[in-house]
Amino acid sequence: MKNEERPAPASGLFARIAPRYDLMNRLMTGFQDLRWRRLVIQLARLNPHASLLDLGAGTGDLTREALRRFPSIRVAAADLTLEMMRVGQRRGPLPFAAADALRLPFADASFDASVSGFLMRNVADLHAAMQEQFRVLKRGGRIVILDTTRPKKSILSPLIAFHMRVVIPALGALVTGLREEYNYLTASTENFLTAEKLAAHMAAVGFRRVGYERLMFGAIAIHWAEK
Repeated sequence: MKNEERPAPASGLFARIAPRYDLMNRLMTGFQDLRWRRLVIQLARLNPHASLLDLGAGTGDLTREALRRFPSIRVAAADLTLEMMRVGQRRGPLPFAAADALRLPFADASFDASVSGFLMRNVADLHAAMQEQFRVLKRGGRIVILDTTRPKKSILSPLIAFHMRVVIPALGALVTGLREEYNYLTASTENFLTAEKLAAHMAAVGFRRVGYERLMFGAIAIHWAEK
């Protein structure tokens, strides 16, 4: 599935927001993203000898959480944005690797688990990104995806829409001076798949035992599955 219904990220968008990326994540989610990342690593079911791919690693939050819990694991923190990785390295050295989610530079069956945080809604070809993760996972390996999702209609829908369309861009302008970049991030969230459709795409690639949990009034979801 190519995400042709959504605009591709503006050139350099993530490079521009890199210096305040972590702070904005904390503020936009009320610091809940820290708890969600802990849950992602828990769902990856790692052990002290595991190998982990953190895809779209950004500044390395998921990698740090994995290494905090399992210091001896082998990790590849893969990202395409050099500025994000530079910000992450200033917080302490991590095993960063330049990698395109659609053409991963790793051999078949290289990892016991693949995790990602807020990446999948931004890839140009969701099916290809999932196929690549399926390819590099070992048999029985786990995939865990943390991302925004289109919330179901409810009494809270107007409040959620106000937060996404007004509060987040305004907060982005105040904290980073970049309003348009956060308008894009809001649009990418509203135009992304529902949790149910993302689960169906995972199954179509070949993943089994697919499951998911909605969080933050249904605007965030964690998906997991097994090869």
